[in-house]
Amino acid sequence: MDLDDDLDALLDEVESQFGCNAPSKNTSVCDSTASNVNRETVDTQGHHRLSQDVEALLLELQPDHEILPVLVTNEAGGAMMERKATAMKKCCPVFIGGTAIRYGLGTSTSQRSCDQLRCTSCDFRVLMFDDCAWDSCDYLFLRNNVPDHEKLCARLKKRRGVRAYACQCNWISSEEVRDLQGLPGLHWVCGQHPT
Repeated sequence: MDLDDDLDALLDEVESQFGCNAPSKNTSVCDSTASNVNRETVDTQGHHRLSQDVEALLLELQPDHEILPVLVTNEAGGAMMERKATAMKKCCPVFIGGTAIRYGLGTSTSQRSCDQLRCTSCDFRVLMFDDCAWDSCDYLFLRNNVPDHEKLCARLKKRRGVRAYACQCNWISSEEVRDLQGLPGLHWVCGQHPT
């Protein structure tokens, strides 16, 4: 099953949940969707995986403060049951800092260093090294060695109070609190904190 089939099956499941009763100019789309739902039989593992995909999409779309109920099938493919999805929050604004700065969920009132950073350029999680600073680091070194901590330590030097950060394409050392918005070369975002 390729990605297009997975996406079509997911859309069919969502349409079957919300129905196809809305009046539309193009009724053939609704008719073909309904025939696809009747024609396709989804095995229990595929249906369970689709339910998890729907749950993940709902978590991305919901506001940070709200918890939505999610419908999931059980392992045997039996009746639907309701389960609460955990709420996730993002730092706003996103800060980095030295070891004197606590890490966790950062806000404008509590400036905490984000420990859930992810790079949107290389799609790697940002690694942190306490009481260390980068010494002659370069892109090729990171590209070949992230996320191996032991190999990365070869380019780190001990510096009390400094925290070194790196993904596969960027690196920085910081001692004081810094807002990532003020550092345009870094494409790092908060990857969400569980609450």
